Formats: sequence, structure tokens, C-alpha cells
Amino acid sequence: MDGLDGRPGQARGRTQPGALCLSLRLGFRTMAHQQTSPRSDELEFGGPLGTAAMLLLLPVVLFHLLLTCHSGPCSLLSLPSELPPASAFWSPWALLLLLLWLGLQATLYLLPMGKVSEGRMLRDKSHLRYPINGFRCLGLTALLVGLGLAGGLPLGSLPELLLPLASAAAAIAFILSLLLYLKSFTVPPSALAPGGNSGNIVYDFFLGRELNPRFGSFDLKYFCELRPGMIGWALINLAVLLREAERHGGRPSLAMGLVNAFQLVYVVDALWNEEAILTTMDIIHDGFGFMLAFGDLAWVPFTYSLQAQFLLNHPQSLELPVAGAICLLFAIGYFIFRGANTQKNTFRRNPSDPSVAGLETIPTATGRRLLVSGWWGMVRHPNYLGDLIMALAWSLPCGVTHLLPYFYVVYFTILLVHREDRDERQCLQKYGLAWREYCTRVPYRIVPYIY
Repeated sequence: MDGLDGRPGQARGRTQPGALCLSLRLGFRTMAHQQTSPRSDELEFGGPLGTAAMLLLLPVVLFHLLLTCHSGPCSLLSLPSELPPASAFWSPWALLLLLLWLGLQATLYLLPMGKVSEGRMLRDKSHLRYPINGFRCLGLTALLVGLGLAGGLPLGSLPELLLPLASAAAAIAFILSLLLYLKSFTVPPSALAPGGNSGNIVYDFFLGRELNPRFGSFDLKYFCELRPGMIGWALINLAVLLREAERHGGRPSLAMGLVNAFQLVYVVDALWNEEAILTTMDIIHDGFGFMLAFGDLAWVPFTYSLQAQFLLNHPQSLELPVAGAICLLFAIGYFIFRGANTQKNTFRRNPSDPSVAGLETIPTATGRRLLVSGWWGMVRHPNYLGDLIMALAWSLPCGVTHLLPYFYVVYFTILLVHREDRDERQCLQKYGLAWREYCTRVPYRIVPYIY
């Protein structure tokens, strides 16, 4: 379940950024708990053929979105009228810039600041330790960027390098995935992921064979999950805002300001609550392969910033009353999202906490209880509802004449509906009659009175 019971399970409502674009599961996951080297019996994504297709299609979709966003018509359903030359997709300077960015974030990751938390128990009964310093890394990055801007850093020129930067990110993700696939054959069987150990090269390369690839204390999957991509998303947004300001006498548009502000809140929230990802499927179940590497390093920063990129090339006027209504919509979404997740996490940590002790629950055969009041009595996945409302709010400043700014909303809706359906089946299997009672008392899944 997404978070009703009192166990320390998945601690975030937000779908993880590396899996947001890639985790439409075609099969139902099973974990071979009794094996030290679990085999992936039920394959996802259409098996080897499906994952081979996704290896090709995901980069194509990424570049189609970027090219469409910067074209005149900006039609999502047709090819740009003029394609740039092949040289526009590659630049050694872009590669160097990206490597410097990754190096900076890796250095900040290793700084001894903030607490260190233990992850879930592994199959060999050990616990990995993780630095919880993502928010501090964001603050230090902001400080360095601010000092750079004060010293004349031409950050507003970054949008001109988005195509070669995306190419470099995709290439690094592919090379990293290949190296990690080869490395996975040097680790003990207990270190392999339940979902990426099928024996098929393409399938395992895509999902990732090793669960927690590390070099010393440096955890590659945990590092990539939020740091370079999410902070990079905020940096690209800022660069686009500065570029727009340069074009319009030093002042960005209201629409651009809203998009930047809303998405920055989302990034800050993710990093402030970084510890919660230690109990997500990305960390405890999925291997680190092309799926997460490409999602974290390429998909997140370059497609999540599409709204800002769109506004740079297709300016939109926004009246103050409309802007106020959009701000209210975002505030409602964030209130639902954060309220639901906070209530869930508090109940998991301490069901006797005064803030949740009075909530109504349903006992289960497992000994745990299901929340059936508060946020979780409104719909079964209130955090998903808040997530979708926020996504809609940061797309609305782009107007309603083009589909591209709403790409995230459309695909995210499909993703969450699929995830919700998967959760339903898992919870029915786990909780049986108690889950049926919960569904009877809370009939709506994500949107009250609609779905």
C-alpha cells in the first residue's frame, strides 16, 4: 500500500524522479524472499522485446520534446519543421560542463554534514548507511551559483546548450549502465536486485542487476536519485529565467516566475524529505540500470523543465487575478500532498503520536492497522491527488494553446493510475478482508467522486 499501515514502508507519496518516466509496470512484481540470488520470474515492460524498444524510444522521446519545445509551431504530435544539424547535438564543452556538475554534486555528497541513516535490512542481514545531506547540498549549490552570478557567470547562456547537454547526459547514463552491468558479475549473489536478474542481457541491463552499487561508501543509485537531476532541474529553470530576463530588459515574466517558484518548492520539498526515499521501491527493490540512470540524469532535468523552456520561446501574458488563482491551486495541491505524506509518515513512525492517535483505523491479520480517516479517509491515495494538482498548477502559466507544457501532467496521470492499480492488488493480497473493508469505506482512489 502507498502508506496507510503502521509499518516503515514506502515513505514518500512522490513517485521517484528516476522512475517517473519509466516505471509503467507491465507485470506484477514478485520478490523471491527465500533466495539469496532471486531470479526475476515475472518480467516487466514486455520483457526483453519491450525493454529493447524502450532503450531506443526513451532517448527519441526526450529529443523530440526538446526539439518541439524550441520549434516555431511547438506541435507535440508532429515533427519540427526544421531539424538542426547533427553537430547541434554534441559539444565537448557541454560534456565537460556536465562532468563538472556531476563532480560538484559528488563532492558535496561526500562532505561530512548532516546525519547518517540506515536503510532497510538487506538479504545478508546488513544495513547500508546513507548521508542525509541533500538539502544542505542544495543550499551550498545555491550559494556557489549566487557567487558565480555575482562574479559574471553567464548562466543565461545555458539554454543554448540544452541539446548537447541532453546528449551528454544520455551518453553518460548509457555508459554508466553498461559499467554497472559488468560490475554486477563481480558481486555476491545476495547483492543482486530481485527485479533485474532474469538472465537476459537486454532486460537486466535496462532494469539493473545490482541492487546497491557502491564504491566504498559512495552509493551511486542513492546519489543519482535526487542530487544531479533534481537540483539540475532547478538550475536549468533558473538559467531559462535569466535568459528571458535578458531578452526583456532585465525582468522575467510573471508566468516564468510562477513556474520557477512552484517547481523550486517541489525540489526543495524532495531534498528536505530526502530520508524518505530509503524505503521506496527504487532503493529497496529496483537495481540501478539504464531505467533509473537515464531517468535520473537525462529525463528529469531536461523534460521536467519543459514549462520554463516553452515560455522562453513562446511567451505568455498572465493577468494578476489568473496568477492568483493558479497560486491558490498550487497551494491546495501542496497542502494535500504534504499533509497526506506527513500524516502517513507520522503514523508509521509512531501510531501513538497525538497528531494521529485519534484517527480511525482498521485492524488487519498482519497485526498492523490501516488508516481510514484523516487524509486517507478522503481517497486512497491523497498524495497522488496533491501531486497531480501541483503538476497542473505549474503547467497553467503556459496557457492552453499548446499541448507540450501539459505532457508531464498527461504522462504522470497515466503513471499514477497504473501505480495505484498495482498498489490495490498488492494490498488486497496482503490485507485480504481488511483491505476490502477499507475500499468499501473509502470508495474513491485518487480523485473524490470521479476516480
